[in-house]
Amino acid sequence: MSKETTMHARPLSPHLQIYRLIPTMLMSIVHRITGGALYFGTLLFAWWVIATATSQNAFDIANAVFGSWIGRLVLFGYTWALVHHLLGGLRHLVWDTGSWMEKHTATRLAWATIIGSVILTILIWIVGYAARGAF
Repeated sequence: MSKETTMHARPLSPHLQIYRLIPTMLMSIVHRITGGALYFGTLLFAWWVIATATSQNAFDIANAVFGSWIGRLVLFGYTWALVHHLLGGLRHLVWDTGSWMEKHTATRLAWATIIGSVILTILIWIVGYAARGAF
């Protein structure tokens, strides 16, 4: 018997270059990213709460940071991540019941998650500014 000495190229594990990006896959990836972003955003929220309880000077510094255009952009992103993660969690809760698992329904639900998160985030900010009397 002869041994085969040539090496055959083994297939690589599946990766993103093989799969076509579909809405449900994208929403799964974004759900994980927003979960990580919420961790850091919650640290900023905790800093603001601690500054509120510490002193007027600490509170003024926190408000100056969050009141700047970059601070408001971060807060807007945090709001969107929170709303998106919430809607993604509700989507998974529905799937855990075995409902809406068909391919076309799951795709529509993924689109509804992204569109709904953007609309709800904008509405939250409009209501927030209206409550402050900024309009």
